[in-house]
Amino acid sequence: MHEARVLTAIARRLNRDAGAPNLPALFFLTDPERTPDPEAAIGRLPAGTGVIYRHFGVSNRRAIARRLSALCGQRRLTFLVAADPDLAACVGAHGVHWPERMLRAARTGPGLMTGAAHSAEAVARWRDAGANACVLGPIFATKSNSGREPLGLFRASQIACSTAFPVIALGGINACNARALVGRGFSGLAAVSALS
Repeated sequence: MHEARVLTAIARRLNRDAGAPNLPALFFLTDPERTPDPEAAIGRLPAGTGVIYRHFGVSNRRAIARRLSALCGQRRLTFLVAADPDLAACVGAHGVHWPERMLRAARTGPGLMTGAAHSAEAVARWRDAGANACVLGPIFATKSNSGREPLGLFRASQIACSTAFPVIALGGINACNARALVGRGFSGLAAVSALS
């Protein structure tokens, strides 16, 4: 719980400093393996947090998305569904989050559109595609099985500072290293394990 409070305070500072009040400062990303009980994690999140439901093709994703959407509504959280605008519309989500590999297929619609980015080029492409923000990572070493090398604080900061487009930091972020992101161009934080 202490970690979530620290991350929330830092994320809100980043958001305020970046002048991005229309975006959640903090995002929680679900993961079928690393967050087996997303409802419990969502139940502990502070109001205003964004939740990105990454279903990874789970067979009962529609039922799960309905439950998560309802819970987010009760707790005043912003709910996004990954890579499935039809499912997002069906459950009344606030928008869609797209993986970088689907950038060409991404389409804007009602509500927020965010996209995953792993490079400066991807950040620029999400901006040009009309996204509201991108989630850049991994910043630090992470437990994710994506196989991507961390960008590192210096390189990620250069990317975030080089654009007026909102960039959310993701990857290995915890209460200890999140402070290092202050003043480096980020508009907020995103986490999986640190918020579950």
